[in-house]
Amino acid sequence: MSKPGPISAKPLSILLNDVFAEAYAKQGFAARELVTRWGEIAGSEIAAHSEPLKMQWPRPVEGQPQEPATLVLRVEGPMALEIQHSADVILERVNRFFGWNAVGKLAFRQAPLSSRGRPARPRPPDAAAVAKVAETLGNIDDEQLRDALARLGAAIKRN
Repeated sequence: MSKPGPISAKPLSILLNDVFAEAYAKQGFAARELVTRWGEIAGSEIAAHSEPLKMQWPRPVEGQPQEPATLVLRVEGPMALEIQHSADVILERVNRFFGWNAVGKLAFRQAPLSSRGRPARPRPPDAAAVAKVAETLGNIDDEQLRDALARLGAAIKRN
């Protein structure tokens, strides 16, 4: 009886690479990393309420340098204004990721985000860190305010 040959299974990511590459290319993305690594690029606070939808590249004019693209972001309702105020930061982070001035401006589409897991709420700082920060606070008569400031300071130091 002969032994079966070695299994030559390929990872699903390799098999679907061409399918995904074509889908992302239709939306103007040269690489899917902008979508898949959005949380790392934009930061967790911005990424929690937005996602890249597509990149719109202007038609090239002969003899002129290529103009930067417009990145279209899907943004959740009430956070749209806050994220719009962070547009310069987002542009800087995206262009730093690409390594060149690929995106010149942002456009926003207010809509619910695609269903994906929400990031877990950050855990509260440990009591030792809060106590350490509380020691550095000045004379504060209101105990609730003092505790709140100590927790805030510990949370800031942790990040």
